[in-house]
Amino acid sequence: MTGDPMQEMIDIYDRNRQLTGITIPREGAFLSEGQYMLYVLALIEDTQGRLLITQRSLDKHWGAGWWEVTGGGVRAGESSLEALWREVPEEVGLDLGQIEVEPVYSYENVDLKRGDNYFVDIYHVRLDFAPEDVSLVDGEAIDFRLATWDEISELADSGTFLHYERLRQALTADGTL
Repeated sequence: MTGDPMQEMIDIYDRNRQLTGITIPREGAFLSEGQYMLYVLALIEDTQGRLLITQRSLDKHWGAGWWEVTGGGVRAGESSLEALWREVPEEVGLDLGQIEVEPVYSYENVDLKRGDNYFVDIYHVRLDFAPEDVSLVDGEAIDFRLATWDEISELADSGTFLHYERLRQALTADGTL
């Protein structure tokens, strides 16, 4: 499928996470039953065991001002890992190089009413970095912090942290929690 060259394109996967050969623009995508896109989330942990979280811009149509971890949509032709390598420097300015890491947890979301069906791969990356190394590159976030899991849990309890339960499941799956 062709379209606006500036438009971000995504691959469509089937329910078995196999590529269908269909590529569509991400903006305005409405996925039918059995069609999925792919996202990645990065739990970036510093040497002191704190996780890098960012606060979403206030002009976001969903979750404005909420806290989250770095992540985003996998572009057409990218693997999940390649999206991780791209998203982390784009959003927080940290270079992962070509670190080889596997997702610690994956899940599926199906929302047929909204056409919002997707898979998410969650990665847990331990990285030697300092707050001075973080730069909010693309304007998607207005703030960041290094937080303990207890601090993240407090944000979740106040209703201002995205994906909390899935991230908890990921950290439990890899033995961190």
